[in-house]
Amino acid sequence: MHMWAVSVEVRVALLLLLLTSSNVRAPPPPPSEPGEEAPAGGRGGRHRRRAFPGPYFHPSTPVNVTTQLGAHAYLPCRIKNLGNKSVSWIRNRDSHILTVDRYTFISDERFMAWHEAQTQTWTLQVRYVQERDAGKYECQVSTEPKMSHFVELSVITPTVSISGKSDIYVKSGSTVNIQCVITDALEEPTYIFWYHGNRRVVGTNGDYKLTVHREPPDTSIGTLTIPSVSMADSGNYTCAPASLQMASVMLHVVIGEHPQAMHGTNSAAASTTGSAASASSSSKSSSKSSSSSSSSSSPAAHSPGRHAVLGVPLVALILLAAT
Repeated sequence: MHMWAVSVEVRVALLLLLLTSSNVRAPPPPPSEPGEEAPAGGRGGRHRRRAFPGPYFHPSTPVNVTTQLGAHAYLPCRIKNLGNKSVSWIRNRDSHILTVDRYTFISDERFMAWHEAQTQTWTLQVRYVQERDAGKYECQVSTEPKMSHFVELSVITPTVSISGKSDIYVKSGSTVNIQCVITDALEEPTYIFWYHGNRRVVGTNGDYKLTVHREPPDTSIGTLTIPSVSMADSGNYTCAPASLQMASVMLHVVIGEHPQAMHGTNSAAASTTGSAASASSSSKSSSKSSSSSSSSSSPAAHSPGRHAVLGVPLVALILLAAT
């Protein structure tokens, strides 16, 4: 009996050991990405765990990013299966390390990086982009050997101009429309400031009206309207869009009719006001008429004209007497 009891205990121990060993399972595999195959099952409920794949760049990661001068640029780098590896952004033109994970390693505060866990994306932000920021940027993963993905940043510089000529001539009391045209603009500027000389023009009163509208695909137009213009409105006007170059025009207000330059014009837009050439010709015409009037006021200059006029009837009388 004693030997049988011992053998039962041994058999129970062996059974428990067998049950325990049969409950041992391999660690569950990592969650699979959409479209990835789940590990296949094996006999006895055991699963063969696939080797954990290393990091790789997602095919949707862009290789070209285009932004506008003065705007913000966002360079994404989507990395799958990153694990415990670090991600760095490097500027290619000078090999300067900009960021490592969430830490910034450049004194230029326009650069920073952040991680979007849901999309597994590391994004480099460049604020208030300058022309010199154009070029290649490297997204680098700290594997051995290093993995790199390059993104080309292109910077578009919009063109700013005043519609029409550099000099505008208008009649006192007319309505003036000065247009600031911004072309090749990927987005509308956040603001357009206007200046009359060194003084900023505001549209809070009835003296000025400021409007901005968009003309697809890449043009923005800011308009400064001055109703019933007066001599005090003469001078230089400048439009200054946000983070872009400025453009200026000279406004000339004329009292009364101005020869040629005022012919058929009553507003100061490119299509309604005179040009610099007409202004020049009108100035020459004005100077000629003034010189003619001054010479006619001189008796010496006026005398030959009188003799020429009186000579006609004298000749007629002589002919009549001869007949």
